[in-house]
Amino acid sequence: MHFNVPSIDQRDRLVPINLRQSGPTPVEMLIDTRVRKSPYWALSMQHGCWRASVYNRMYHPRGYVRPDEGGMMVEYDSLVNDVTLWNVAVERQIRVKGPDAEAFVDRVITRDATRIPAMRARYVILCNEAGGILNDPVLLRVADDEFWFSLSDSDLMLWLQGVNVGWRFDVDIAEIDVSPVQIQGPKSLDLMIDLVGDDVADVPNYGLMAATIRGCEVIISQTGFSGEKGYEIYLQDSTLNAETLWSAILEVGAAHRLRVVAPAHHRRIAAGILSWGQDMDAETLPFQVNLAYQVPRQKPGEYIGKEALEAARNEIEDGRPPYSLQLAGLKLAGRPIDDYAPDFWLISEQQHGEPVGYVTSPWYSPELEINIAMGYVPLRDTALGTELWVWLPDEYADEPGVPVAAEVVEMPFRPSTHPSQREQLRKKGLDNAV
Repeated sequence: MHFNVPSIDQRDRLVPINLRQSGPTPVEMLIDTRVRKSPYWALSMQHGCWRASVYNRMYHPRGYVRPDEGGMMVEYDSLVNDVTLWNVAVERQIRVKGPDAEAFVDRVITRDATRIPAMRARYVILCNEAGGILNDPVLLRVADDEFWFSLSDSDLMLWLQGVNVGWRFDVDIAEIDVSPVQIQGPKSLDLMIDLVGDDVADVPNYGLMAATIRGCEVIISQTGFSGEKGYEIYLQDSTLNAETLWSAILEVGAAHRLRVVAPAHHRRIAAGILSWGQDMDAETLPFQVNLAYQVPRQKPGEYIGKEALEAARNEIEDGRPPYSLQLAGLKLAGRPIDDYAPDFWLISEQQHGEPVGYVTSPWYSPELEINIAMGYVPLRDTALGTELWVWLPDEYADEPGVPVAAEVVEMPFRPSTHPSQREQLRKKGLDNAV
């Protein structure tokens, strides 16, 4: 049990989630040389970035439009109506290259790496021996013998290098000087055609394309973190070429009402896209967060975590899941949540009952005209339509000190323009199949 909120069952965790409700705690972020600046950092500052977080040991822009000018909802409007540029260099690129690259990657991801063709990408997960999710990157196969892990927020390079100390696969594992940006929004294809030519229109979902932009070598993927139509541009030799690429995008983007924005967590929540470290971590099993489809029943050979994941699946099928809380989608009342939550807000089964769960990712959906969220609730409360209560801060609550009504609903909360694999599987009834 967590000592801060003992009514929430976290006995299956070695390090419980800190559920102490501290609220906003304004501090000045110290910018120093211990944390890296990406090649685009100064460019983000020039475009009005006024706050940042730390992600993958790098400073990460998290807001450009000031609250008194409309804040994150103005950035959202540009994303869903026009096109946006995101500095996502914090998605550090770890290259695995060599004769054994495919065999090595196949041992560390749960999916079958042998089925990924060259110049294609996949959303994948890597688990530890206990089945906990270590990272959920986009994996790019840029050649038969070369893969790039486009990381979410964890030190995966050190782990990959560590596991190969014993395995001794003939591969080189290292971070490379490649920094991505994202081009997201309904006008993204038009912008990309202006930037690199008509061939980009033929790049499929999770497809890759090599191109040159003003002499700079790039890999382009049709991927993103928004649920909207979008692309990522992986700039090679980025410490030398960042300004060149950035300027080229801004110049062609002007005709399409391009806006530089922060990663749109309000949109990714609506799409049901998970954020590592916020919605899951190394103590979370894939089955807890709707990622059962990432754990194949018949993958040939071994991979790290296979034994634990298969055992967990058997326990779930026997009606005795090895965890007490499950991630669920929620619609909740209250005033519009228009910014990042500083805490994991608590969830109760009765209006004034003890907390039994917590919210991980909340935001207001303009399309649905209601607050939406992901959150962990007891297994008994995961059925669609279950009524719950969420303890919002006073600024969002209908009445100070009184929780707001919530309901368990399906995710994604609304169809995506750029559907993820899970959304595609959901149409076939396979997204949550254990």
